[in-house]
Amino acid sequence: MVNETIFITGFPGFIASRLLQRLAEGGSRVQLLVQPALVAQAGRELRAIVEQTGTPLANFEILPGDITEPELGLTQKDLERARSQSTVLFHLAAIYDLAVQQDLAMRVNVEGTRNVNRFAQTLSVLRHYHYVSTCYVAGKRTGRIFENELRHDAGFRNYYEETKYLAETEVDELKSQLPVTIHRPSVVCGDSHTGETAKYDGIYYLINYLLKWPSLLSNFNIGNDDVSLNLVPVDFVVEAMSALATETNAIGKTLQLADPNPLTTRELFNEIARHLVGKEARITVPARLVESSLMLPPTPALSGLPHRGVPYFFLKQSYDTTQSSQLLAPHGVTCPPFATYVKTIVDYAMSHPTLG
Repeated sequence: MVNETIFITGFPGFIASRLLQRLAEGGSRVQLLVQPALVAQAGRELRAIVEQTGTPLANFEILPGDITEPELGLTQKDLERARSQSTVLFHLAAIYDLAVQQDLAMRVNVEGTRNVNRFAQTLSVLRHYHYVSTCYVAGKRTGRIFENELRHDAGFRNYYEETKYLAETEVDELKSQLPVTIHRPSVVCGDSHTGETAKYDGIYYLINYLLKWPSLLSNFNIGNDDVSLNLVPVDFVVEAMSALATETNAIGKTLQLADPNPLTTRELFNEIARHLVGKEARITVPARLVESSLMLPPTPALSGLPHRGVPYFFLKQSYDTTQSSQLLAPHGVTCPPFATYVKTIVDYAMSHPTLG
């Protein structure tokens, strides 16, 4: 990586910051597209990474800009330098919000990606373009979702899913022109070693629900055996993308960064309950009753689970990881089982009731 110049969007976001730290250890030069309003925060994050990794600050450059603007909002000088130097491009910037409004999602996720695509096409020494999508481009499809599948007419639950799908279709079309790899993480949770996370959603809805009254609530399992919630710790996602940063065998492929052996929601509930109270639930509540109850108007205030998050606990989708597993195996990168890190992420949630 010492001969690479990497251009990254999405910094100082949680995944982009961790990816930067991992890539910095390889000695590469990095150009960071940062929204002007976040430049000060990005500078603090960058200094912390430099201190942690021992990497020279001169290896990094913050470029004020915005993916929603033509030519990424870069100055002419910065644009020309990026075009002539960038060999690897990581596009992570996006709106991740299940409640996002259509116009904002279209502007950031679709138009923003379109601008990054145009930028990628002007990079004279580009060797690899990595686009970070999501497994949920599958929308309302059911059953097994394969890595080489994308287009469908099953519909979507929200504008986040729909706009990420539209953006991925445009990146996918570039595979015939550019060295593209598309990464589709499933539900990203905290670090499997430290528990650190930036947002309490996904599995944290269940964790924080049980933390309200562990001794009572853990007796009634609200999960079921028909649905798996596919979880991946953020460190696995980062390790996977950094391992494949210059992997030529990944070019032209779409890779689902998911757990090949996900637990059912019932199993997830019991894993959390065992850690909190030392035993599994005695009673499993019927799935239909749970789903209908969670959609009642007062339930979000009681459970902590917003209505927009309910469908993901009843979504009958599974994600094939054949291509990603084959490519990551030589690098020694595998997704850890939930049981090996449940204590870490639950303890972090307990000790950090609110996130800064």
